[in-house]
Amino acid sequence: MISANNVTLRLGKKALFEDVNIKFTEGNCYGLIGANGAGKSTFLKILSGELEPTNGDVIMNDGERLSVLQQDHFKYDAYAVMDTVIMGNKRLYEIMKEKDAIYMKEDFSDEDGIRASELEAEFAEMDGWNAEADAATLLNGLGVETEFHYKQMSELDGNLKVKVLLAQALFGNPDVLLLDEPTNHLDLDAIAWLEEFLINFDNTVIVVSHDRYFLNKVCTHIADIDYAKIQLYAGNYDFWYESSQLMIKQMKEANKKKEEKIKELQEFIQRFSANASKSKQATSRKRALEKIELDEIKPSSRKYPYIDFRPKREIGNEVLTVSNISKTIDGVKVLDNISFTVGHDDKIAFVGPNTIATTTLFRILAGELEPDEGSFKWGVTTSQGYFPKDYTKEFDNDLVIADWLAQYSEEKDATYVRGFLGRMLFAGEDGVKKVKVLSGGEKVRCLLSKLMIMASNVLIMDEPTNHLDMESITALNNGLMKFTGVVLFSCQDHQFVQTTANRIMEITNTGLIDKQTTYDEYLANDELARKRQIMNMPIEEEDV
Repeated sequence: MISANNVTLRLGKKALFEDVNIKFTEGNCYGLIGANGAGKSTFLKILSGELEPTNGDVIMNDGERLSVLQQDHFKYDAYAVMDTVIMGNKRLYEIMKEKDAIYMKEDFSDEDGIRASELEAEFAEMDGWNAEADAATLLNGLGVETEFHYKQMSELDGNLKVKVLLAQALFGNPDVLLLDEPTNHLDLDAIAWLEEFLINFDNTVIVVSHDRYFLNKVCTHIADIDYAKIQLYAGNYDFWYESSQLMIKQMKEANKKKEEKIKELQEFIQRFSANASKSKQATSRKRALEKIELDEIKPSSRKYPYIDFRPKREIGNEVLTVSNISKTIDGVKVLDNISFTVGHDDKIAFVGPNTIATTTLFRILAGELEPDEGSFKWGVTTSQGYFPKDYTKEFDNDLVIADWLAQYSEEKDATYVRGFLGRMLFAGEDGVKKVKVLSGGEKVRCLLSKLMIMASNVLIMDEPTNHLDMESITALNNGLMKFTGVVLFSCQDHQFVQTTANRIMEITNTGLIDKQTTYDEYLANDELARKRQIMNMPIEEEDV
């Protein structure tokens, strides 16, 4: 259990939190939600003790251990992967290191023997003999293969580091688990594993995530940050949304009835206040009128961008033909003889753990890379808009936002260009900010403005939801569902994939899987195929 008592945090004159009182109890998973800038990550830092509140305090039960998902991906580069995971239980790791140091001494004294005996007893009590096996189970579950378990963290790529740091946070059954965006940079298989882990986790979890499907799967409660307060709701994300909308509706209906009553009383008072025989009743109604208070209904501080991709040209029947494309990068063949055709109604999600292959294919189709073998051909009616996974180069310049966007617009009128920025929640003065100083979320919103203003009829989007808040993800999701062109995309947001895609592709070690289906149906068939494999039954054609 962990609780915040009268917690206030002021940043200058602004109160990010004001007298927050909330208790997070054992056996529950709490989704911490709120608009960008509401203070979700900051509140986790207050709970973890990394940040001191201006007033109030945080209380945990004595003897309980808190674990946090680390955000610095380079913090453990000097350590081995296995050690990094076990460090999730700081005391256990300290015991292991102290034991090792004692046993390595050439002159082993009686005092050393006594100390080693004490450490061994504590080590056994903490189930230390199973530490490496437990760590390996977590790593394997998240998709970190055994070959990496004893490598240095510095040897791992970014996605593997994220998984190791997540395994560290989960290690050792912490009493309170704080997870800030745990699904970022995870493949869908790893996310599914994490969902099952948290569903079966017996202690307290507080999680910040922009993945709606994930929050619906794992959360028993939603803690909503708005107007410097935190309101607790029982249920998952969808239940919170329905409950919050219903509450607002009920308050509006109650206010409407109060307004009707106020009007009725005011009319009576106006008609009869000068009438001697009715003056007593008028006075009584005046008192009743004074007691009526309308409920204050504040609109949510959440802001939804307006995302609407409108192609300037209708797409023809011939969209894209990919023929026998292969590509080797750093000695590794990431694409091997890939072929497929794209129809004019296709919205294709590229799924699976092989994200490098997907990114490489998208870069080839966007003209950033040349294939080693094979070819591709775009239809003559097509125009392509590309959202890269790594967009660093796009913003490595001194342009202000408005000028940066204008370079992609046929219409150079400043008002026209700023209109697209306004749709993506950039206020008037934001237009003169330099693009190189923008946050990750702001850069993504700039790229989406670029795609809208280019009006292409084919969109290639590599992980577009990274760095977006829940409101922007919802707006993008809705925009792509309405889009009348073709989409080729990758995304780790289950609900986004399920509601956008009508065709699923997965690049595997044995070739390309291509199914005209929804994502949920694809996963269901994939699970069926795995069960058949385990039971040594033949795999049916529709399973793969």
